[in-house]
Amino acid sequence: MKTRNTLFGSAVVVYFIIAFEVLIMISPFAGFFYALFNPVLLQVASHPATRWLSAFYLPHMVLPGNALLVFIRILGSVLTVLGLGVFLVCALQIYTAKLFRRGAVAGGLYAWIRHPQYLALAVTGIGLSILWPRILNAVLWLVMVLIYVFLAKDEERRMLSAYPDSYRGYMDRTGRFLPAGLERLLTPATPPGRILGALGFVAVVLAAPFLLRAYTVRHLTLWTGAADQAALAILPEDGFMMEHRLPDVMALEPIRAKMQPGRHYLAYFLPRAYIMQGMIADTGGDWKLFEQHRTVGMILDWVFNPFGHLRGGHHGMHAMHAGMAMPGGAGEAMTRRLIFLSIEGVPVTVPSDLFAINAVRVPTFFADVDVHNLKILEIKDLAPGSGWGTVPTPVF
Repeated sequence: MKTRNTLFGSAVVVYFIIAFEVLIMISPFAGFFYALFNPVLLQVASHPATRWLSAFYLPHMVLPGNALLVFIRILGSVLTVLGLGVFLVCALQIYTAKLFRRGAVAGGLYAWIRHPQYLALAVTGIGLSILWPRILNAVLWLVMVLIYVFLAKDEERRMLSAYPDSYRGYMDRTGRFLPAGLERLLTPATPPGRILGALGFVAVVLAAPFLLRAYTVRHLTLWTGAADQAALAILPEDGFMMEHRLPDVMALEPIRAKMQPGRHYLAYFLPRAYIMQGMIADTGGDWKLFEQHRTVGMILDWVFNPFGHLRGGHHGMHAMHAGMAMPGGAGEAMTRRLIFLSIEGVPVTVPSDLFAINAVRVPTFFADVDVHNLKILEIKDLAPGSGWGTVPTPVF
């Protein structure tokens, strides 16, 4: 029994470590974490049958211009904070009861739900899977929930054995993970119905990331030119600028000279001081967030300022102190950085193919362009990989 609980607990810990990957990758400990985790990610990403696990299904570094995607992103922060808060309150109840030897906890949320801590961790997991939307997190969340179900049943069996009369009455008054009336309404009464319900739950959880990914791709701010050219705006309001100026920008000779015939290119259209550009390509040490030594501030921005920090926020102020222009600041209104990636490994016939899960995206060069005057300020070749090396990073 102890060994099984240890294995279950270890699996849950693994989930939360991976779900908190985004926090680790912006910390000075990123190198140590990826020394262990990156080989697993690379192995998963190297096979077409498992590559989908390393893909992302919601916008993370692109500001969503769609109301539903904005709502989902805000919901991720709300669920993360709410879940952790409820978990801590329940933990305080339990350990206070143990300290003062008050017996089993039956007050607060425990008056309606037998396992509110498991529910709180599941809610936190949903929030984290939205904040760091790697499909692997969604799959591991499902595994974690199944583990919680087994753990809850095991705990109830032991409590019934120890307190057969009082705990049976408590079980009749409460639900396992939801209030009793709601749980009875949602739970099929017969064993075949419960099996079908469980299979339906699994199917919904596994299908949701793919549906959200398809929805995200359809609502990206894209510009398409020739058959081998497309651009993705980080800021949705840049769509107008792309539509009117990118045909001339793409025709500039230094840019055309860098693009090889027969290849398909996706260009990220972003402010020069955009904080997340290191996830697209290694454009310099300023954009390797784990080197900034501002982990706490970045985490607070990531959770509580989900859109402002991408436009500048605290990071923009940091950039200004470092002598760089803040996104959208004076002198930068018509200057954009275009990071060009060569899209390989899949046939590209429509723009959505550029974001196919099996596509390989190889950084090739970036160009800083005064879009208004059609003047190239800097153009530079890029090495393969991102600011985190070979780690699979978000594509949008």
